[in-house]
Amino acid sequence: MSVNRSAAALVDVPRGLAGVVVTDTEIGGVRGLEGFYHYRQYSAVELARTRGFEDVWHLLVHGALPDAERAVGFAAETASLRRLPDEVRAALPAIAAASARSGPLAGLRTALSLLGAAQGFRPVYDIGTDERRRDTLAAAAAVPTLLTALHRLGRGLEPVEPREDLSYAANYLYMLTGSEPDPQRARAVEQYLISTIDHGFNASTFTARVITSTGADVAACLVGAVGALSGPLHGGAPSRALDTLDAIGTADRIDSWIRERVLAGDRIMGFGHAVYRTEDPRSRMLREIAQRFGGPCVDFAVEVERQVEAILAELKPGRELHTNVEFYAGVVMELCGLPREMFTPTFAAARVVGWSANLLEQAADPKIIRPAARYVGPAAPVAVPV
Repeated sequence: MSVNRSAAALVDVPRGLAGVVVTDTEIGGVRGLEGFYHYRQYSAVELARTRGFEDVWHLLVHGALPDAERAVGFAAETASLRRLPDEVRAALPAIAAASARSGPLAGLRTALSLLGAAQGFRPVYDIGTDERRRDTLAAAAAVPTLLTALHRLGRGLEPVEPREDLSYAANYLYMLTGSEPDPQRARAVEQYLISTIDHGFNASTFTARVITSTGADVAACLVGAVGALSGPLHGGAPSRALDTLDAIGTADRIDSWIRERVLAGDRIMGFGHAVYRTEDPRSRMLREIAQRFGGPCVDFAVEVERQVEAILAELKPGRELHTNVEFYAGVVMELCGLPREMFTPTFAAARVVGWSANLLEQAADPKIIRPAARYVGPAAPVAVPV
């Protein structure tokens, strides 16, 4: 029997590359056993509690937190990039109409691609570090403008032009609703955005890095990441977690509703995480934010969390299943007036900064990401039938 020499060199890894280290990174990390994650050398949760979105954006893209002068300059630089080129603005109504049934993320893929062409983005392989960084800032700054415009156009409303005097989060809410948000809601959304900028080599981040490794332009890399995020197993859970709360309805139904679904083998949306084996630190922070708002919805969510964790501990002993970021993210975003169909797009408005940082890091590595697959089909070669 002949031996396939290339097959003999293959290395078996777990399905889904779980736990496989594929590269080194300076952007951040997730320590699942500790319930801790960080952006560069700082706790991500501490950053969300103490800094603004633009400061953390600067940290990820430039490698350091800005001092006061640089913070003002970076905020002004990114705010000036929020307006869209005329050819992109003109195309948005058609994009919104075409993606009406699929939602804002479907429209964002098309609009981002058009933005890259209109801005003249070149392959990252052919440009230097400064131009790569400028392209990522231009794309990331435009994402909230694209998302909110597509959302409003899909509902027969005119897009709201961005304001440079508002922070990233406040401007996002302003463009979405047409009204300047109150500071508490703007800060709550900002903290959510900061907490979700980056989170290890998740599917969308890895997708962005794979495309970057081919030398493609910034828009192509981000479009691929958006495509990965659009999958319900990755970015679609915040609204589904709220749907679970709606389906339960009242506190007296929690036990029976949850038990029935756990025993049926159904997944309880908003619980469990691929990496954390303890409480998700993002969930803990978002619970605190929700409780600052207070109200029946928050009280009900806390009670659901308490009972679900107890039921899961009873029916699935030995497994640590706690709320993940999606559970309280949905509660917080609804309290801040975001419609459910914009929950995952809002996640994208944060994660685009993390994708950009990973893109810049990957672009500095000349090695293309090219894994192998083991062929397990019928033996080859077989004569082609006449």
